[in-house]
Amino acid sequence: MASFLQVAEQAARGGGAILLEYQHRITSREKGPRDLVTEADLASQRHIREILLSEFRGHDFLGEEDDAQGPPASGCDYRWIVDPLDGTLNYVHGLQAYAVSIALEHCGEIVAGVVFDPILNECYAAAKGEGARLNGKPIKVSGCRTAGSALVAASLPALVDRHSLEVVRFLATLEACQGVRRLGSAALNLAYVAAGRLDAYWATSVKIWDIAAGVLLVREAGGRVTHVGGGTFDLRYPELLATASEPLNRELIGILNAT
Repeated sequence: MASFLQVAEQAARGGGAILLEYQHRITSREKGPRDLVTEADLASQRHIREILLSEFRGHDFLGEEDDAQGPPASGCDYRWIVDPLDGTLNYVHGLQAYAVSIALEHCGEIVAGVVFDPILNECYAAAKGEGARLNGKPIKVSGCRTAGSALVAASLPALVDRHSLEVVRFLATLEACQGVRRLGSAALNLAYVAAGRLDAYWATSVKIWDIAAGVLLVREAGGRVTHVGGGTFDLRYPELLATASEPLNRELIGILNAT
């Protein structure tokens, strides 16, 4: 597993370097309302794909710009799941909260993951059964047990109706928790839960490439990841609640589903 993580980190750092290089000369085009994709996004993904598939020939590759979430195309047991720029809107507007996310899936299970923040030069990495690390040092969740003491992050859709369930849930967490943040990067939200900077994170509008690496980080750091409605989390349908403890998970499930 060490070789997978080593190459994934190399690829993530390379993709991050491209993002930094492009940031001051972005030419953006709209993929949808409030959903911008840039030349940097595409260049980062090309670089990451080249590194991963040159090292692991025959592996499948799913990137955000491929825009498909089905099973591996070739039937290979291994598939790389990549978001070359998570937090695109932040990036385009010059907000310094974005990341590269790379995960390795084996027979439907995430076994390795890397989230790299090029601004802070922070590389979060995890392998199944081997714990989670930040720049090589072990990390763990905060252990927070109650919503009233929790700093929580949430992801909302780019276009959201004020009467939607997501907004109702957001208001419920504002009322119940110590604080709520909407940072604009699902990958960083999960990495921050793993590192104890956030106590919980919930989302119902993310994609597989946004959260594949981060889910493994949280679990390997001692946290809990479930479906936002309770029950088992399924990567194919990424509606998730990640928390620093089982008691906090139970309480937030009640809060998020009391509507």
